[in-house]
Amino acid sequence: MSIRESKAMKSTVQGVNGSAAEILASAEAMAPRLLERRLEIDAQRQLPQDLAESLARAGFYRLVVPASLGGLGLSPADFCQLCERLAIASGSAAWCVFIGSTSQYLFGALDDQFLSEVLEDANVLTSGVFADSGTVTAEQRNGQHGFLVNGHWRWGSGCHNAAWISGGVHEVDQDGKPLNRDRPLARVFFKPDEIEIQDNWHVSGLRGTGSSDFIARNVWVPSHRVCGHVEDTARASLPIYRFPKFGLLGAPIGAIALGMARGSIDEVKRIAIEKTPQGSRKSLAHRSSLHAKVAQSETIWRAARGLLYDALDQAWLAAETAEATLEQRLLIRTANNHAVNVSIDVIDTMYTAVGGSSVFEDSVLQQYFRDVHVASQHMMVGEPVMELAGRVLLGLDEEGLGL
Repeated sequence: MSIRESKAMKSTVQGVNGSAAEILASAEAMAPRLLERRLEIDAQRQLPQDLAESLARAGFYRLVVPASLGGLGLSPADFCQLCERLAIASGSAAWCVFIGSTSQYLFGALDDQFLSEVLEDANVLTSGVFADSGTVTAEQRNGQHGFLVNGHWRWGSGCHNAAWISGGVHEVDQDGKPLNRDRPLARVFFKPDEIEIQDNWHVSGLRGTGSSDFIARNVWVPSHRVCGHVEDTARASLPIYRFPKFGLLGAPIGAIALGMARGSIDEVKRIAIEKTPQGSRKSLAHRSSLHAKVAQSETIWRAARGLLYDALDQAWLAAETAEATLEQRLLIRTANNHAVNVSIDVIDTMYTAVGGSSVFEDSVLQQYFRDVHVASQHMMVGEPVMELAGRVLLGLDEEGLGL
């Protein structure tokens, strides 16, 4: 057991599921069910509702919400470890947990009345897109203050399962001109029947995430359903909101990629013992070329994983008493991108190492291969992240906004 896993066992979580170790054990227990239904998940192009609700009942959608706001209060590293373990069984399920949890992380910006409304169901299913792809314009209706919302959000993972769907917004006036406030509005919360969810998630990988576009056309919502930034509230001093925001919103991608890479190595080890290549009398496990590939993949996987979790742990320790530093933000983002790239290398190597066995639909190797390449296209792990980090390291950018 690693040092950080030992720490996880000692940390306690406020909630019905007890300790962080018990939460992680729940993910392990759910893995066989997810594996058994992975082809169904892909075929439906979204999580079956019963699976999504099972994940919510296990507490997976409220992992990083502070206990004072009805959450489980896990550390970012424990959150990522859970996503990693789920991804071994189903990258799509892990991705929906990642999006659902980070959507609820933003509950810290809600007023008490609306938070109580949302949490009438403690296991509420949520989805959201952080990008500010929508606008809100102040408008009174029946004497009630509210906003008219328009927007088109992409990559709405988990939106087909959710009771509340949120999207990033910015405020404009009646003429569509941006309004600049001291505390700008940042997010709107929709009920599913208020928006149009598009049937456009036809993709190569992460098929089961249901990451459809959703559109709001002149949707009026009461003012309490539009909120600002958590950093502008009294809750900003809670450790989870001192932790680097973009680090938290991006690190699960690296963890999910690492989980799939772990699964690919383990699958090749299993196949190698069972498979005897055509024209050979010995199993694949006896090939020296495979020995080197497995050893190299194991080594770079462990190194990348250690780098990511070390960066998460250090930043979380610092968040207990202070705001994140630029160095901490940079270390998380670069370690995360590195984890994704290493995972791609490992999965690609394992995919080719066993020959034709990996191309069939019932092989998890082809699913890892498809899923990790789609995950790598997310903007949170795109090449511009490393370009920005390089400018910071070269002293050309002293703020590193976006890290």
